[in-house]
Amino acid sequence: MDEVKQKLILAEQKAKALFNTVEERGLIIPGKSEKELCDEIVKIAKEDFGIQDHWSKKIVRTGINTLQPFIANPSNLVIRDGDILFFDFHPIFEGWEADLGRTYVLGNDPLKLKIKKDIEAAWHEANAWYFKQTNLTGAEYFNYVTNLTKRYGYEFGNAIAGHIVGYYPHEQPDDPNDPCLDVHPDNHTNILQPDKHGNKRHWILELHFVDKANNIGAFFEQLLTAE
Repeated sequence: MDEVKQKLILAEQKAKALFNTVEERGLIIPGKSEKELCDEIVKIAKEDFGIQDHWSKKIVRTGINTLQPFIANPSNLVIRDGDILFFDFHPIFEGWEADLGRTYVLGNDPLKLKIKKDIEAAWHEANAWYFKQTNLTGAEYFNYVTNLTKRYGYEFGNAIAGHIVGYYPHEQPDDPNDPCLDVHPDNHTNILQPDKHGNKRHWILELHFVDKANNIGAFFEQLLTAE
């Protein structure tokens, strides 16, 4: 495994430890707002993990807000008993970017538990498929992911299904409007090719499942890694 991949995996492991700490301390509870929980996570990240910076916006979404795509900035909701909610955080550990998304369910609602289970299973399925490819455009991978989402019985809820990650700030396209570094329907470049310096690129896969009939969504995101 290359050194960059090792650094990214270590950063992701620390992000997982952060989420686990939030869960273990019983902070995901009804009665507090999304912002309150987000602020608590940021405080733990700083005080317990030494995280000073986050390379993109920090997201806690609950209830109907779980239907909203990344780009949206919905109103701050209060977490209710029985809610489904998800985290999407982008902490920087020793200069390396992590990007982790997880879904949580308060209570035993079978539909909410199912979408949480389904999105995790789908992510691992899409991860395994990626490593079997020898040539793959961002558009092809996006189409694969959206078809996979339909097979599980949901709609895909975001404009992209992933992006590169690296040492902060990660590689940027020459044209800011070029989706060549995203898993995007208009990206027709090979995402398996190295960067312009010949270095291997490392990709995040992010899935957002939406069930509009039941007003719930789920999110799962992490680094693509051979399993």
